[in-house]
Order: sequence, then structure tokens, then C-alpha cells
Amino acid sequence: MALFTDGLASSIDDLSAQDAQLADVASAENIDVTRKLALAQEEVALGLDALLTAMSYPEQSLWLSPRPCVNCVVVTPALRLWHSYRALEMVYADAFNSQLNDRYAGKRDQFHALANWAYDKLVRIGAGVVFDPIRRAAMPSVTAASGGAAALPDATYYATMAWINKAGEEGASAPPATVATVGGTLLVAPADPPKNAAGWNVYVGGDPDGMFRQNGTPIGATQTWTQPGPLAASGRRAGQGQVPNYIKPVPRLIQRG
Repeated sequence: MALFTDGLASSIDDLSAQDAQLADVASAENIDVTRKLALAQEEVALGLDALLTAMSYPEQSLWLSPRPCVNCVVVTPALRLWHSYRALEMVYADAFNSQLNDRYAGKRDQFHALANWAYDKLVRIGAGVVFDPIRRAAMPSVTAASGGAAALPDATYYATMAWINKAGEEGASAPPATVATVGGTLLVAPADPPKNAAGWNVYVGGDPDGMFRQNGTPIGATQTWTQPGPLAASGRRAGQGQVPNYIKPVPRLIQRG
């Protein structure tokens, strides 16, 4: 699972899965769906901050760690649905305001109700939280290198990486980079390590859906990786990030004073 701050909680594909007419409506009404996703992300971030603030109460000592912040939140199914439905509500609100079409108003109201439903589910289930968030890696630099006995078959390869924290938890993988080798191997160099990175893992493969971990032990945060021989073609694949360390339901408290 990715951190909420790694990027948009849901994608256009997620929205299209919820509403098959999305592409046609967006095209007909000249609506920028990507922009709506970004606006929904901002709104959900504010809502999350309010929920997490509600977790701070006089019995704070019961917590194993300080009150979590938005940076520590993982995108769980309920959170993704909240974001998706809010973005769809925005799309149909724009479409209605443009055409004053009752069909658009109906869809707007439908997704408004679904967004409230998903929000309530998140409140009831709780926010997925990690103790030490490790952000998504930026695309690494991948270059061809002389290989000698370690030369790879001449081909185009895909490589990605992911940071790990001191607990060994891995963040979301970077977008893959490509490199073509001719009589050599490949070198992978990380970019912009986060302050809490204890190292990183490298994943390489012949296609973007078949990248497997190549290093046996974590690579130092400032070190590069030169592929030492044939690619590992099985094992751990590039992942989507940390899983929650805990899920904390939001306290339903009556404010006093």
C-alpha cells in the first residue's frame, strides 16, 4: 500500500471502474479529471487531518506513539473509495453547472452519498497508520556498464528501486527506468534519499510487470548497484509500499466546554 502523501489516492482508472460514462462525460463537457483528482486529494487531506486530530484526547498516554499525522497514513480501500467518490462528485457537479442537466445532478448526488458512505466506513474502521513512513522512491538513474563475465544478454531492461526504513519496511517502488545493454550489464543509482532511509532494494526485469529483487541484503542509501550476473527471475517483486502498523478507529467523543 502506498502512503497517502506518495501521490493521488486513486486514479482515472479507479474512477472509470466506478462510472463507465466518465470518459464520455469529461470529453463532452471539457472537464479535466486529473485536476478533479488533485482537488479531491486536497479535500481528503484536510478531512484526514481533522480525523487524526480527533484521535488526540486526554488519555493520549494510551498511545504507543505520538498522534499520527497525514504523512503516516496508508491508502486503505476505504480511503481510496472516499477519494474516488469525491472526485466523481466534483466531475458531475461541474457537468451539471455547465448544462443544468438533471441526469448530471442525479449522478452528482449519487456520488455525494457514496463519498459520505466511504467516509463513514473510514471513520468506523479507522485510518491505517505507520510508525516510520518511508516515501515513494524517485525514478533511479539506470545506465549501461561494462560487464565482463557478468554481461547480461543484449536486451532492454526495466529497473526500479524502493527505500527501506530502519525496521526493514519498504516504501512504494519508483516508476521504472529502462536501459539497453550491449555486451555489458547495468548500473542503478538512487536519487534523493529520505532522511530516514536505512537502505534500498533494487528490482530488475525484462518487462515492467516482471521486475524481481536482485539484492540479497539492503544496499546502502548512498551506494549504487551494478548487476553482478544473470537476473533473478523469481522471488520478491517490486511492491506498492508499507502496510499499516496499526489501524485506529476514530474516537467518537463528545466535546466538553
